[in-house]
This record gives sequence, structure tokens and C-alpha cells, in this order.
Amino acid sequence: MSRTISFILSLATALVLGGTALAGQADETGWIVKNSKHSVEETADKLVKIIEKAPPKLFARIDHSAGAKKAGLELPPATMIMFGAPAIGTPVMQGNIRAGLDLPVRVLIWDENGQTKIGYLDPEALKTRYAITGADKAFEQMTGALEKFTSGAAN
Repeated sequence: MSRTISFILSLATALVLGGTALAGQADETGWIVKNSKHSVEETADKLVKIIEKAPPKLFARIDHSAGAKKAGLELPPATMIMFGAPAIGTPVMQGNIRAGLDLPVRVLIWDENGQTKIGYLDPEALKTRYAITGADKAFEQMTGALEKFTSGAAN
């Protein structure tokens, strides 16, 4: 009986840990989405503070909800943060200049049924979209920065 219980506990642990590991992987659209413990505004504030302490440059903070309100429309809280570092983005664009349409990187923070989400396009999806070769180090740096910054803002 104890072997059965031990097996079930091991299986349950593996499923829980596996589900946690998958949370940081891109979905079928190439997006990585995480839950935040904070409101949209607080998450955006935290992300901006993290970026300002790091080498990337903050290019924009766009409050989509405020824009909608000015147009007489309603939109749940949604903020886009755009940032980048030429030392990382330039090798990507050297691989394919069209990648400049998706750079600097953007992170979207939004309210989805009362849960704050923080998401971004997986750099691997960007690499695939533009068939970029020879910029592996830049993509690794981009991936690491996005993971670190968004996790820091979400927790």
C-alpha cells in the first residue's frame, strides 16, 4: 500500500512541477503569458522600475484603456511597455531588417476577468518568423531579459 501511495505522490508532484515549468513556455501563437499578483498599473510600474535599473532603454508606456476612454470607448485596463537595447536588437535586425517591425520588444499587461496578465512574444517566435540565423546570443539575451523582467514585475 505504501508503494502505491508513494507512486501517486510522485506522479502528482511531477504533474504539478511540469505544469509550473510549462507556464513560462510559449503557446501556439508564440506568446508567453504569466499571471501577476498585482493590478495592471502596479505591474506596469514594477516593470518600468526594473527596466530603468537595467541596461535596456524604456521607449514607451502606453495606456490603451486611457486611449479608449478619450475616444469615448471602454477597455479593461491594458498597458504596453516598449523597451530595448541596440546591442541586442541590432544583431537581430542584421539577420533580417524586417524584424525591426517587432523591435524594440513590447510587453502587454492587461486585466482578464479580474486576473492581471503579463505577456510578450517569445523571442524564438520572432527568430522563426523572420528566419534569422547568426544572432543566437542576442536571442538568448532577449529571452533571459524578458523572463527576468516580467517575472520580477509579476511577483
